[in-house]
Amino acid sequence: EPLVESGGGSVQAGGSLRLACTASAYSSRCMTWLRQAPGRNLTGVAAIDSDGSTSYIDSVRGRFTISRNSAKNTLYLEMNSLKPEDSGTYYCAAGGSGRYCTGGHCTFLACNNLDAWGQGTLVTVSS
Repeated sequence: EPLVESGGGSVQAGGSLRLACTASAYSSRCMTWLRQAPGRNLTGVAAIDSDGSTSYIDSVRGRFTISRNSAKNTLYLEMNSLKPEDSGTYYCAAGGSGRYCTGGHCTFLACNNLDAWGQGTLVTVSS
């Protein structure tokens, strides 16, 4: 079953957008939002594991919030205080859980082995 993103658009710097990804077959999977800016590599932005653990890259921490609504089978990315460097095509994807474990304690890092992808939604932030 495909992942379908929505919610992209154009906004001025400082504005907000909320991306959504319908994902009915992936409620028990690790899910993530990735971004690809023109001429740059695909980069994971935020991830959420099946237990609700989340992770963010430093540049969006405190501004972006990833969440999932199991009842609606939807993954969200709330983006606030947007900057021009946040522009790009945003993809949702599903995969396995990547955790770092030491001394009996495990920390969620990101999703890995991504095997399901959406088609992408474009976000443009103007200065």
